[in-house]
Amino acid sequence: MNRPPTLRDVAEKANVHTSTVSRALNERTQDMINPITVKRVRAAADALGYQPNSLARGLKTRRTLTVGMLIPDLTNPLFPPIVRGIEDRFRASDYTLLLANTDQDTSRERQIIGVMQARHVDGIIVATARREHPVLDKLQQEGMPLVLVNRVADLPVVSSVTADDHSGVGQAIRHLISLGHRRIAHVAGSQTTTTGVDRASAYRYWLEAAGIAYDEKLVTIADWFTEADGAMACQELLDRGVDFTAIVAANDLVALGCYQILRSAGRRVPQDVSVVGYNDIPFTHAFAPPLTSVRVPLYELGQKTADLMLEHIEDEAAVHTSVRLMPRLVVRESTRALTSDEVGVDEADSPAELDR
Repeated sequence: MNRPPTLRDVAEKANVHTSTVSRALNERTQDMINPITVKRVRAAADALGYQPNSLARGLKTRRTLTVGMLIPDLTNPLFPPIVRGIEDRFRASDYTLLLANTDQDTSRERQIIGVMQARHVDGIIVATARREHPVLDKLQQEGMPLVLVNRVADLPVVSSVTADDHSGVGQAIRHLISLGHRRIAHVAGSQTTTTGVDRASAYRYWLEAAGIAYDEKLVTIADWFTEADGAMACQELLDRGVDFTAIVAANDLVALGCYQILRSAGRRVPQDVSVVGYNDIPFTHAFAPPLTSVRVPLYELGQKTADLMLEHIEDEAAVHTSVRLMPRLVVRESTRALTSDEVGVDEADSPAELDR
C-alpha cells in the first residue's frame, strides 16, 4: 500500500462498518461496541499501521483538538502529576494540551489567553489560584469551555476539580492532637487564593471542633506557596515568641521553608517541632526528615479535569460541576507523640470528640 491506511481500509480488513471502526478506536466510545469486535478492529488497525487522522477529524467537527492550560509556576512539583493525568485522558480523544506559565502575572495571563484564543483552542484549563479573576468572566461570556483545577473561583460559577481541603486539614489536625499536641501553629498560604483561605478556615474549624481555642498569634501567612515564602512566614512565627509544638503548613514547599528556619533556630524536626505538609508532592519522602503530608490525588485531579473539559467541549449546555476528591494523610518521620511531661497536666485532657 503506497498511501497511508484509512478508516475504510481498517473497516474492510475487520469486515465491519467504518462507524464501528471509529467507535472501537476511541476509548470514550469503545464501550458501545462488542469487546470481541473492538479487539478485531484494533488488530486490523495494528496490522495495517493505521494512525487516526486528527486533522481530518478536526475539520469535520470544526475543532482544533487542542486545549490551553495556564499554570502559575511550572517549577512547582505539584503540577506535573496533574498535567500527566490531563494528557493521558486527552490522548484517548486525540486532544493535545498546550501549557503556558504565567508566574501569577495578570498582564501575561491576559496575553497568553489572547494567543490561545487566536489559535482557536477548544477550551482553557486554569490552574492559577487568585480568588478574584476577571479573565474568567470574559472567557465565560465568550462561550469558551473553561475548567479550574486545584482551585475554585468566588465568581463566576465555573466547573472545577479540587481536593477536599476541609477534610485534608482535618486529618492533619486530628493526627497531631492524637499525638498530644495542643499548641498547633499554621503557616498559611496567600489569602488572595481560595486554597490559602480554605485551608486556613479548616485549620480554625478543626481546632475549635476539638475544644482548642483559636489563637491568631499561632497563624502566619506566606506571600505564596514557595519554600522561600514559607521560610519568611515561619521566621515571623518564631519572632513572635509564642509557644508551639507543631506546625501545619499550607503545602509541602512551605513546610520545607519551615524546616530551614527551624533548623537555623536550633529546633529539630520532629524532636522539638512536628511538621505536617500538604499535597504530598514527589520527593517528600526524601526530605530530612521525611515529611508527614496530606496526599492529594494529583494524577486523578488531572484525569477528572480532562473529563470535565471534554464534556464541556462536546456539550455547550453541560452543567457546571464542582468535583472534590478525597485526600489522605501519609504519616512519616516529621511528626512524633509528645510525652506526658511535654503535654502538661492541663493540656493532657482528651479533646472534644471529632465526629464531624
